[in-house]
Formats: sequence, structure tokens, C-alpha cells
Amino acid sequence: MKKLACTLALAGAFATVSASALAWGNDGHRAVGAIADKLIKGSNAEKQVAALLLPGESLEKVATWADCVKGNWCGPQTPEMIDYVNANPKHSEYHYTDVPFQLDEYHDHGVGTFDDDIVQTLKSAIAVLQGKDTPQTNPHRFSKRQALLIVTHLAGDIHQPLHVGAGFVGKNGKFVVPKSHAEVDSLNVFDSRGGNNLLLDDAVLTATSDKLIPPAPPKEGAAPAASKSPTKPFHSYWDTTVVDYAMRRSSTRTPEQFAQYAIDSKPTVSVNTGDVLGWPYQWANESLAVSKAAHKDVTVGAVSTQTSRSGESYKVWALTVPENYPVPSSALAREQLIKGGYHLAALLRAIWP
Repeated sequence: MKKLACTLALAGAFATVSASALAWGNDGHRAVGAIADKLIKGSNAEKQVAALLLPGESLEKVATWADCVKGNWCGPQTPEMIDYVNANPKHSEYHYTDVPFQLDEYHDHGVGTFDDDIVQTLKSAIAVLQGKDTPQTNPHRFSKRQALLIVTHLAGDIHQPLHVGAGFVGKNGKFVVPKSHAEVDSLNVFDSRGGNNLLLDDAVLTATSDKLIPPAPPKEGAAPAASKSPTKPFHSYWDTTVVDYAMRRSSTRTPEQFAQYAIDSKPTVSVNTGDVLGWPYQWANESLAVSKAAHKDVTVGAVSTQTSRSGESYKVWALTVPENYPVPSSALAREQLIKGGYHLAALLRAIWP
């Protein structure tokens, strides 16, 4: 299969931080929240959610809160955000885990997992919403409102495949599966930082997508599109670009329109079983399966060393992906966004039947 060539530049640590901060992007997270808003309408869950939200808020509107606390791109930080950040110095780590994508299941203390990762944080927040607020179940001391805000956001994050399945690169330049944390030593096995250090040629990929995916209709009052970086981290592509493609292929322009499209399409979504505290494990395992598809026929190319603004040196690799990659990746993204909204709604209904 013909491949797309990829190049090798990265604008230091800023690109890595930005990519990890924008999981599913604004529209993707809001779409997940909007789907859940519609699915819990008229239920006890809707009443309980409304009691924790402020006037005018909805799951759609608060779905990006846990990303907004990381910086000022959502506007000035509110006192509530500042208090949360001060009480949760590791809050940026709550959004992901780094299980090798080749594996089939997430296991506590397995390679790439950690105590404050997305599965463990979801478990804690769900327990708080259940009323199980103890030092053991709520080590972060989330309030009930914070728990809802976090669950709403992380239910989106955990369905982004690269927020669960990560690529590790061996010194031979191929994807490998480390057997332990200690093997990821940056000598024989390198951590790609959830795909942030794997680089796509965004200009070539965008040109290809324009041939394969219908162009997006202009939004009223939209500002001119910003110039594109010649390269894009693989993680960032899955955070934002595929959401745009998914919405274009669904002929929708807004999260609310996408939510209605999702419900009207009557999707077949997996049903979670057992104690809701186990649902994050089920979601993570499903995302691992999708991350395998996300990495299918993706190969590692030339390696280069970059230096961050803080002086840290790290390696980045060019990626080669199939020429039609925007089509299957956008289809997977659409399925995962819909699944995230349905799973969030099911969780809230199970907590508050």
C-alpha cells in the first residue's frame, strides 16, 4: 500500500504539552457531553446532575472543564479551578494511561499504568458520586461536583484510543512491548509519550484528507483558519484532527448537531456489566482494541533528538501511515465519540437509577 512520507520537526516541549492537553478537543468533549445530556433527559440522573451543576450549565458545557484548568485557553481561571489545581498537583496525569497498545487488557500496576492514571481517577470520582467518600475511595478529596466534572471529561478521554494504548519504540526503530516499567529506560525501549513523540506530516495528511473526506462547511462568524504546522504529533492528530473529520463525514458542524446525529443513527453500543467501579476497566480494554486499529499499518521511520525549552533531550520519530488513513481513523473516532456519550449516560443512570 502506498504510504505517506513524514517529516521530523517538533517545536520543543510546548507541542507535547499542547497535544496532551487537548484530548478530543473542545468539540469532541462537548459532543460526548451533549449525547449524554440527551440520553439522560427526563431521568432521575438528569435531576441529580442538575443539582450539582450551576444555572445554565450542562454536561456539554462542562465537558472541557478538566482541560480548562490546565491553562488560560478557555479564559481566566475561576476560583473553583484554582482551588482544584492547588489541591491536585498531579491533575494533568488523571487524563490518560500508557498501556502498550499491543496488549488486550488494562491491569492494575501493569506496564504503563500508574496510581493517578485515568482508570484509577475515574474509579475514585465514580465512588464519590455513589456516596462512597472515604480516604481509601477518594484519595484526591474530590467534592461531588468535582467528581461529576471529572467523570464527564474522563469518559471522553478514555475513549480516545491513544489515551489508553501507547506506542513504545525499541532501539531497532520498531514498536515493542516492554515487560516491566524498568525496561522503559530510554536506551533500549523508548516511551513515545502517548504518541506525542511520533510525528506525522500534517500538510501531506491534510491534502490527502481533502480528497477523501467532504470539506467542512464554513461556520457563521468563523475566523480564518490558522496556518498548519508542517508536522503534527500522532497524539494530537487523534485528539483534534479526527474529530473534525468525523463531524465532516457526519455532515454536522456543532457538538449538538453531532449528538443528534449520533442518537438518530441508533448506534449499537457495548453494554457495560457489573459494578460501575469496574466500568473504567471495560472502557480501557475497549479503547485498547481500538488503539490496535489506530496503529494498524503505521510504521516508525527516522529518529531525531529534540531539546525542550527546559533543556531536556528526547527522541522523536517520523511515522508512515496508509494513504487512506483519514478514512478509517475518522470512522473510529466517530464510533468512539458516540460510545463515550452513551457510556457516560449509562454510568450516570446506573449511579442514580
